[in-house]
This record gives sequence, C-alpha cells and structure tokens, in this order.
Amino acid sequence: MTIRRIAKIFKSRPTIEGAGVHLKRAFGYSQVLQFDPFLMLDDFHTSNPDEYLAGFPWHPHRGIETITYVLEGLVEHGDSMGNRGVIGAGDVQWMTAGSGIIHQEMPQLSPTGTMWGFQFWANLPAVQKMMAPRYRDVKTADIPQVELENGVQVKVIAGEVGGVKGPVADIVIEPEMLDVSVPAGTVFTHGLPLGHTAFAYILSGEGYFDDQRDAYAYEMVGHGWSDTERRCSCSAETVVLFEHAGDAVTITTTDKAVRFLFVSGKPLGEPVAWYGPIVMNTQEELKLAFEEYKQGTFVK
Repeated sequence: MTIRRIAKIFKSRPTIEGAGVHLKRAFGYSQVLQFDPFLMLDDFHTSNPDEYLAGFPWHPHRGIETITYVLEGLVEHGDSMGNRGVIGAGDVQWMTAGSGIIHQEMPQLSPTGTMWGFQFWANLPAVQKMMAPRYRDVKTADIPQVELENGVQVKVIAGEVGGVKGPVADIVIEPEMLDVSVPAGTVFTHGLPLGHTAFAYILSGEGYFDDQRDAYAYEMVGHGWSDTERRCSCSAETVVLFEHAGDAVTITTTDKAVRFLFVSGKPLGEPVAWYGPIVMNTQEELKLAFEEYKQGTFVK
C-alpha cells in the first residue's frame, strides 16, 4: 500500500450564484484540469434565510451530473422529466443531465434555522454526454453507515467501505463519495483505485491528510497574500487535493476530531468547453446547446 501525498490545498471562497444564494466555492472553472472528472464543489452554509431562499430557479444542464447532498435544511426539486420532491438532512440527489434537462432547486425555510448542503458537478465523457437523463433521489435511511474498529464512522453514498457498498452505483466516472468522521487520536486509512482523482473537503475539526506533515511540500491556494505561517493540519472549509500516485489515503487526528467528505473518480482526460450550466467538449457543441435551448428543442 502506497500512501498518497497532498498535491495542493484550496481555501473555499465566498460567491453568489443562482438567484442570489450566498455560498462558498471550494473549486471550480479555473481548477478543471486538476480535479478531472469533477468540475465544481459549492458549500452553502448559512442561518440567514435571505442568503438561500432565492434558490436556483429553472435552468438547463447538459453534459454533466449534478450531485446535491444536504446536511441541514430542505431543498425542493423539479425537472423537465416530471420529477418532483424534497430532499432533507442526510439525503442525496444525483442527477445525470446527459442530453439535456431543465430543472430548479429551491431551498425551503430550514426547520433547524440553518441551511447546509453541497453541490458537486461531475463531467461526463464525450461518448455519454448525450445519454438519456436520469434522476436519483437517495434518502438518508438508504445510505449505510459503517463504524470501523477504531471508531471511525463512514456514510457510504457511493463506493465501498468495509465490504459495504453505497446506494449510488452504475455511474460513468466510477465515483466514490463518503462522509467520514474520525475521532480524536485516530488514524483512518482508505484504499482507492490507482490513477483516480481524489480530494477531501473538510466540514469540521482538523487533521493531518498525509503522512508527510510538511506544510511547505505543496501549494496552498486562497490562504492570504502573506502565507508565512503554514499549519501542517487542515481545517474546515478547506479542500485537500491528493496526488494521483499511490493507492491509499491516510488521515490522522490528534486532540481534535475531523469530519470530511471524501470524493474520488476516474479522470476523463478530454477537452472541456464550459459555459454556465452546460459542459461539452467543443465550442461548437456549446453553441448548438444554447441554440436548441432558445428554440425549445433542448430537451430530447
């Protein structure tokens, strides 16, 4: 087993999307090549309804998959395939836009007072960008939680831990998506396929995300212009991007626990043409998509 080292660390940055939703972007357009096949990760976390209720009204997608994971609050979904529903705390919505879908995602007033969730975008390969759209609504009760011998708890959304597989399967990029909680004073080691892109997004606490513990061995992005006091441990609202070499990651905690999302997938290595909610391989394909949207022929 060869442990992967940290390639780069990104600090999420505030932005506004949709009709006025305040969120933090962990990575996006400018990091596409580094995170292939993943395109974007947004973290929306607020207790102010004015920062989330405007939501994401009707808009198109083509050529990608959108994955929404809610920790607190409620999000109402509707799409051009006729799907309707609400996802709440612990639920996942995995939507394959494929050839084209028009949908909306509208956060509702949170019962707890806090809205907290994430949306990933995953790319589709050229041969499947025009596949038939599909929608999966995965309830928290259907997501297995594995407790390992050392007290580590893992919610397995996609992939496999300890012989337990997640409910999301048969996805093009062979993704793994885990919600991992590591207690203080614990080591968590997890294997993954060679060559797959892998990253962790830290939700709370802090930990060491490789065995090197050298804060100057990798680049840190978005941590301020005077980056002279780097810490070896990684904390909340930070993305840890791992190198591709190696077949396992290891996370170590000392006096604090850490909770993070762990995501991996098979890189596509294809050209990316991206504008707004549509991601294709060429500018010609992008132009056609928007022309079809204007003409009313976008949904196949």
